Amino acid sequence: MSLFERYLTLWVALCIVAGLALGALLPGVFTALANLEYASVNLIVAVLIWAMVYPMMVAVDLSSLKSVGQRPKGLIITVVINWLIKPFTMAALGVLFFQYLFAGLIDGDKASEYIAGLILLGAAPCTAMVFVWSQMTKGDANYTLVQVSLNDLIMVVAFAPIVAFLLGVTDIAVPWETLILSTVLYVFIPLVAGAVTRSALIRQGGEAAVAAFTARIKPGSMMGLLLTVVLLFGFQGPVILAQPGLIALLAVPIIIQSYGIFALGYGWAYLWRLPHKIAAPCALIGTSNFFELAVAVAIGLFGLNSGAALVTVVGVLVEVPVMLSLVAFANRTRGSFPQ
Repeated sequence: MSLFERYLTLWVALCIVAGLALGALLPGVFTALANLEYASVNLIVAVLIWAMVYPMMVAVDLSSLKSVGQRPKGLIITVVINWLIKPFTMAALGVLFFQYLFAGLIDGDKASEYIAGLILLGAAPCTAMVFVWSQMTKGDANYTLVQVSLNDLIMVVAFAPIVAFLLGVTDIAVPWETLILSTVLYVFIPLVAGAVTRSALIRQGGEAAVAAFTARIKPGSMMGLLLTVVLLFGFQGPVILAQPGLIALLAVPIIIQSYGIFALGYGWAYLWRLPHKIAAPCALIGTSNFFELAVAVAIGLFGLNSGAALVTVVGVLVEVPVMLSLVAFANRTRGSFPQ
């Protein structure tokens, strides 16, 4: 892992503090930034999200899908958990905690936005960091690539309908135009741009050229994430300072979902007797989130200072320590799986 990836939680925490401070000191600046939008998409955040998403899409090799049917069990687990289970359990946890268990501890008017933020996280499976988790568990790199590529193609057509359905179930108004625009802007176009860039790099110098290119632009990707966090917490400052325990409350269902989904995927892989190099990444893909997409769509649908945007950033905060604990568990239990 790079320095930024290894200490991502620390950088996010520091950016939260910076955002809160700057939001209190320069409220006029943040108001002006919030007004720079078109069709409910904030232009500043759109640029930052693209900086995050584009390098990930360059790493996706769509040609790997030609081997999708050779070892289907790991792919079946990934697809079923990511698209038929995870979004729905996240929505259920959101309703349970924010409409019932935490009802007296949070602003009731924000409850639906918190639930929406969880739905957006649950419906966006990981695209980039899963390569790191796979490497740390000695996973099959080629198989992981196939899983990520398949997930990205499914995301293009399934993300918007699933999110819209779950938002409707929880009685949240669905702005279809903004949702579809966000999916096209942050999934489809980056995927196409990444595929075109990758093809050009392969012609120039093969996989080595792709690796060199992504290494050069990765710092910009991380910087885009951190600046987005600063912006979000600059807008959320008054709400957070009024409820200092809010971040901890928002983290609870995210953490429960992460460990629960991992247990389901890892247990399923164990029962199917998958080799560990497939079982571990398979479970970790379902556990991790494409939080860059979730942040972008939350901002587009509900605004920079919404509860939904805040939840997605809390997802960033807890992602790395939770995933590292699961990587450690997967490595300790390697002997229980066929090698």
